[in-house]
Amino acid sequence: MFQLPDMSFRRLSLLAAVLLITATVVVTSARAQTALVTDFTLKRADNSALTLSSLTGRKAVVVVFTNPGCPFSRLYQSRLNALSSAYAAQGVEFLLVTAPINLEQTADALDADKLKVKTSGDAGSPFTDEGLKTAALLGVSKTPEAVVLQPVAGGFTVRYRGAIDDNPQMESYVKDRYLKSAIDAVLAGQTAAIAEKRASGCLIKKN
Repeated sequence: MFQLPDMSFRRLSLLAAVLLITATVVVTSARAQTALVTDFTLKRADNSALTLSSLTGRKAVVVVFTNPGCPFSRLYQSRLNALSSAYAAQGVEFLLVTAPINLEQTADALDADKLKVKTSGDAGSPFTDEGLKTAALLGVSKTPEAVVLQPVAGGFTVRYRGAIDDNPQMESYVKDRYLKSAIDAVLAGQTAAIAEKRASGCLIKKN
């Protein structure tokens, strides 16, 4: 019986493993961009409610979970201000949601004291997420972490979830603007090149 040499068998095994990983990534990305969210409710400071379903007239809804006590959230404050202002006239709604954090369990927070945090104004009126139901629904675990939603029949589709960009500390060194790229893709009727990117930030404290 013909047998493949050990080296050839190993190469084939390696190739099969690479193909499997690639297929898994593609499937995961596709699922991330087709997840359907029917509705959720956030509370304003005056305790009035805002539902996602009330925003079906928008071209996109960007939900960003933040916390004023998280250094990473403060580092992104001016960037979120700029994004919100830039896209408001294009039918993009930004919802900033204040979420409780647990710095003691946040690995990223170990270097928080080394971050030089500068703030410049408020990035909008914050909402609260009672029972962290919306955070769980959207699969968010850190602050700041963003989710881009596009209105479709029956609700909203998740088009992106994760980091705002690739450099929390130095905006001038940013190379990949994940959130901006995802919003631009939605407005252009295209699929975001990156559907999910791990965010650096403070862990949301679960109830």
